[in-house]
Amino acid sequence: MGLLMLSRIQFAVTIMFHFIYPPMSIGLGLIIVIMESMYMITRKPLYHKMTKFWVKMFGLNFAIGVATGLVMEFEFGTNWSTYSRYVGDVFGSALAAEGVFAFFLESGFLAILLFGWDKVSPRMHWLSALLVCLGAHFSAIWIIVAGSWMQTPAGFHIVGQGLTARAEITDFWAMVFNPSSMERLAHVLVASWLTGAFFVLSVSAYYLLNKRHLEFAKASMRVGLTVALIAAAGQMITGRIGAETVARYQPTKLAVMEGHFAANAPADMYLFGYVDEKGRQVRYGLRIPGLVSYLMHGDPNAPVVGINSFKKEDLPPINIVFQTYHFMIAIGVFLLLLSITCLVYFLRGKLFETRWLLRILVPAVLLPQIANQCGWMTAEIGRQPWIVYGLLRTSQGLSKAIQANAVLASLIMFTFIYLLLFVLYIYLFDSKIRQGPVDANYDTHGHRAD
Repeated sequence: MGLLMLSRIQFAVTIMFHFIYPPMSIGLGLIIVIMESMYMITRKPLYHKMTKFWVKMFGLNFAIGVATGLVMEFEFGTNWSTYSRYVGDVFGSALAAEGVFAFFLESGFLAILLFGWDKVSPRMHWLSALLVCLGAHFSAIWIIVAGSWMQTPAGFHIVGQGLTARAEITDFWAMVFNPSSMERLAHVLVASWLTGAFFVLSVSAYYLLNKRHLEFAKASMRVGLTVALIAAAGQMITGRIGAETVARYQPTKLAVMEGHFAANAPADMYLFGYVDEKGRQVRYGLRIPGLVSYLMHGDPNAPVVGINSFKKEDLPPINIVFQTYHFMIAIGVFLLLLSITCLVYFLRGKLFETRWLLRILVPAVLLPQIANQCGWMTAEIGRQPWIVYGLLRTSQGLSKAIQANAVLASLIMFTFIYLLLFVLYIYLFDSKIRQGPVDANYDTHGHRAD
């Protein structure tokens, strides 16, 4: 395996593992603000108890997320120094903004959120929860801006030639509001809300199935279900808008995502299938004729640029992108239907006693995470062979001095360490969930002791 592939795998392992945690922080941050706001309004001890429990979950998730994210910063210099030199003025400004305006805000008030329960006023504690939530969202903003610029570059010009060429910002706000940044940001944020919501739903369902912390579980599930319904519907809307942006600015990626080969013909939408790259067709699939054309142009007979229009060297791995894209959509649709089903049973007053539905909700916590990973793979693998779309190929962004054996050794080391961190993460989460939100006012089953 060559240097290029090893370096790509190493960065993919690093960022995919790290990407488990930020969406959870963003989603839980929003839910914590909602719960603490409910406590501020009603002064009910139950909402205070809920906030304290989910803040513990947030703190653990935040700590692991920070530890796993640091490695990526170094990889830009060690593995991708040519890329870093080329886009440093652009990418660096977004990362600097993330550190100054987001990470410091989030981490600065996190101590108050975690340890300030009896040391600051309730209003100050609520404010710390709000600022931590905003900090997590602001982090997403600047990271998504940097990543979106790589997909749809704007607000820059190229200075120098050859190895000394680099992108330089000419319009900062054009760079920030590049053609794909806001659509991608909206899609990532609602995906993060969905991740946090289904974590809350999963833990609450676990307590209900085991008849523990019943009052806590029911109240938490009501909040989680509300956020899940809004986020699941938002995923459908933002996904549609994002696909239109991809069609306009990255037609190669759209063609691969949809498995559309014909150079200039109406495009069908496949619900599933296998892409036969040699045979230039999708096999074993179920398709809706003309649906992609209708969604993109409002006309089922409108032509869409297909894979056959592009050179082979300008195409990403077709089947991987097709499968991850369709798997992401399938999970999104399932989570929307599951949320609606929960709402129906809730309105009938049967949600908390319907055990088959609760049993589905417990493992459903994994689905938003899987969808997040599939979405990332669709976006980043679908951009290949470009590291900056249309400007710099991935093969051109590699460091010149690094050796393949060094990358392989560090890849093995990072993978081992990350697996240990993940085992620790699961162990700590499991222990806190099993312990439950017990305090002086509640017994071990979640009933008020007084």
